[in-house]
Amino acid sequence: MIPLIAIVGRPNVGKSTFFNRVVGKKISITENRPGVTRDRITADCEWRGKPFTLVDTGGLEIKSEDAMWRQIAMQASLAVDMADVILFMTDGREGLTSSDYDVAEMLRKSKKPVILVVNKVDDYTPDKIFEFYALGLGEPYPVSAEHGRGIGDALDQAVEFFPKGESAREDSLKIAVVGKPNAGKSSLVNKILGAERTIVTPVAGTTRDAIDTRFERDGKAYTIIDTAGIRRKRSVEDDVEYYSVLRAFEAVRRADVCLLVVDSAEGLTEQDVKIIGYVHEQGKPSVVVMNKWDLIEKDTYTIEQFEKKLAEDLKFMGYFRSIYLSAKTGRRVEKLLALAEEVYAHACFRVPTGALNDLLIDAVRVNEPPSYLGKRLKLYYSTQASVAPPLFVLQVNDEKLLHFSYERYLENVIREAYDFSGTPIRIQARSKREDA
Repeated sequence: MIPLIAIVGRPNVGKSTFFNRVVGKKISITENRPGVTRDRITADCEWRGKPFTLVDTGGLEIKSEDAMWRQIAMQASLAVDMADVILFMTDGREGLTSSDYDVAEMLRKSKKPVILVVNKVDDYTPDKIFEFYALGLGEPYPVSAEHGRGIGDALDQAVEFFPKGESAREDSLKIAVVGKPNAGKSSLVNKILGAERTIVTPVAGTTRDAIDTRFERDGKAYTIIDTAGIRRKRSVEDDVEYYSVLRAFEAVRRADVCLLVVDSAEGLTEQDVKIIGYVHEQGKPSVVVMNKWDLIEKDTYTIEQFEKKLAEDLKFMGYFRSIYLSAKTGRRVEKLLALAEEVYAHACFRVPTGALNDLLIDAVRVNEPPSYLGKRLKLYYSTQASVAPPLFVLQVNDEKLLHFSYERYLENVIREAYDFSGTPIRIQARSKREDA
């Protein structure tokens, strides 16, 4: 497995700024107040030709009795347990604190290689870091994460501790779990992973960042991305929550498959439809996950009634696939990965060009396109240009003559012939004269 470096330290010492600087883009949410980073945030990086995974963690307040801080500390402790190397971040402006001593004691017990980093040292002088030798963790490395100074020295030392031998990471299926706050996304992720991977509390909005976790099941590799709940725009007032929603949308864009988690007890809401619509617009294969199914009073026709309601509310994506489960009890959760694999396979399916041409030419003969201003659409040739999502390109006499209703007809013809359930498909017309 690829080596893992965990960044730990007390709150507000600049861990997330350091993380973003190394990664080269703003992944972790950075704001000048403690407690902003709550879960473990990861990104794949490379230094001196050596790949590694960098993990940002929430601030450690080891002696705090607050429930949330204790959860954050538990997540940081998990990151330490998983890490090959630990970057212990301290604050050179504020100086050494009792909390730093507490964290240092915890890290010594881990028996892992620890690199002591003194952040916020904008103008280096030896006396500014001399006191940090008292932690007993060796030479302190002065850095300024904000300005990018000194980071290379710390990373140079970190890679020296990497396990010897080549590291490799096979590709994995990236699955984003998205939905409204409190729909049970983190509980579902934890049930899939079989561990308390993300913070789960009954308070809506607990998960603030999109969190990647790679795992293997039955010989197949997956990366599951837990995201913050996506509220209505007028409900997003806090700056941190605003950026959290942006992270959720970014997670959708980089995912291979999206799990759209809906609270069955509440039913499909307008906000659920908007979230699902965004996934559809991004061309992602998806599964509508009706969670909390254990709370629903059921009879023989319950699922049938729910499916009918989904079909009414999701008319724009009649291809949807759904599953009814309970993250709390685990009922049907074991079927979810296979369903995600299935809809992704549909998104990657390629129709042979000859078969596609025969299919669409026959469709045009059976149902001719309507005429517009005395002109009628003529189909000369068709091909599937790409997958994920499947894109079908039609060479026609005039692309403006392809009415959206006839485009929908051709899409239905393709779907009846081939199983593209769970994935959107795109049809694009190109005028022959433009290709001449």
